[in-house]
Amino acid sequence: MEIINAHAHIYPEKIAGKATKAIGEFYDIAMEMPAGTAERLIEDGKKAGINRYLVHSVATTAHQVRSINEFLKREMDAHEEFIGFMALHEDLSEKEIYDEVEWAISQGFKGVKMHPDFQKFYIDGENAEKIYRVIDGKLPILLHVGDDRYDYSKPERLYKMAVKYPNVNFIAAHFGGYRCWKDVKIYKGLKNVYFDTCSSLPFIDAKKAKEIIDELGVEKFFFGTDFPMWDAEKEMERFLTIDLTEKEREMIFSGNIKNLLKLK
Repeated sequence: MEIINAHAHIYPEKIAGKATKAIGEFYDIAMEMPAGTAERLIEDGKKAGINRYLVHSVATTAHQVRSINEFLKREMDAHEEFIGFMALHEDLSEKEIYDEVEWAISQGFKGVKMHPDFQKFYIDGENAEKIYRVIDGKLPILLHVGDDRYDYSKPERLYKMAVKYPNVNFIAAHFGGYRCWKDVKIYKGLKNVYFDTCSSLPFIDAKKAKEIIDELGVEKFFFGTDFPMWDAEKEMERFLTIDLTEKEREMIFSGNIKNLLKLK
């Protein structure tokens, strides 16, 4: 059974330790990995039988976007098991976003990754809508969603955008809303919203996870670890406690993401 880790952050060697530490401080969670490098990601994933990885990194300023995307492209070229999701920043103009997206598509990127809480933009704000207009019908976007400490990425904000942009495929990370799992039922019935399992299973039990999967549809979920936040082997152990059939596990491990991204 192929397993794809559909949510993994990677950083250049020289800043990986600092970046990983900053993530831990933001969430007040001790990082499972000391540094989020590509090599550590692969080493971590092998313990859990992971075959491929959806990799990305977040731009905290507009001028970082191209350098991050070039870094990701180098890692994609060096590791055939990497599937790249490009970085964008809401301060770019719509023309700059268009140009970057066209370049990224030509380089083999399969989607966009953004983090409203890090980047400090509202999922349903005008700056975000520039991006949705550009990627409409072209690329899916993986968004951090939820966190009861902030208002940027509430599930209801994503719901509004998914209704307004029905041809944009949104991936709502963290079972649809980190620390806002009681609100994720709002997505029920939306055909263009998908979900990953990362940074949730340490906080919700297997019964609750099963309820969410059943309500939103098993065909909408992707397995992810949020590397370097969590150890892949531990995340796999948590995931396997959810009462799913082998077919459902296969869908979440790889079938669903392969269908969305049209992967071989």
